[in-house]
Amino acid sequence: MTHPAICLPTLIAHRGYSAAAPENTLTAVRAAHQAGATWVELDVQLLGDGTPVIWHDSDINRCSDQRGELASLTWQRAQQLDVGSWFGDAFAGERMASLEAMLALLNELNMGVNLEIKVNKGRDPIALVETVLPVVLAALPAERLIVSSFDAQALARCRLIAPKEALALGVLFGSIPPTWRSQCEAVEAFSIHPHWPRLKHTQAAAMRRDGYEILCYTANDPGAFESRWNWGIASAITDEPEAFQRYLNNRRQHG
Repeated sequence: MTHPAICLPTLIAHRGYSAAAPENTLTAVRAAHQAGATWVELDVQLLGDGTPVIWHDSDINRCSDQRGELASLTWQRAQQLDVGSWFGDAFAGERMASLEAMLALLNELNMGVNLEIKVNKGRDPIALVETVLPVVLAALPAERLIVSSFDAQALARCRLIAPKEALALGVLFGSIPPTWRSQCEAVEAFSIHPHWPRLKHTQAAAMRRDGYEILCYTANDPGAFESRWNWGIASAITDEPEAFQRYLNNRRQHG
């Protein structure tokens, strides 16, 4: 059996349109859609009471008006946080997005998502996957979903829950380890998500030969990234989808 028939876009908006709105919020995803993005990359974690939310950090210090660990919050407490003012006054009163609300918005906008299972230090990858994945699989068609992670345990549990024809898995890497191939084979991965400055041309060529799609993060300088397109990169995950798209359009016009 093959993977879902996913049509990858050239650009994926990182944590929504995170250069224009507070990251991982409903507003950031709406902004990405308005800017023409068809896919977003988002992070999912659990609060202390087990509620799945769209959030990157292990704490709330950077992206809210309060301080503390995500793992100590209840949903009721999380909804009292202002997660927009840190980004700009125009976003004051923005609330943390539940997974459920985000999935509903993605369906409303007909957008695809690269959903990262974000396993921060000390958190349980199995509990996270078993809470999140059934909800996501029930909400989104397989063609609009890639689930990715740095965490091998999380990816293995995902694959245990859903076969490769029902769920595309992406393996995240900082530097590409010598064991990348066996790690990807172990979970029947659809895609590899490298930190783009650390990816070597020879590695990209081997990945493409093996049939993997390559989604590079986080590319915000389209000029510096330009040579990578010739390596067979499928998508660039970017904070700046509009600026990146303008660059690509201009290159096509004058190419």
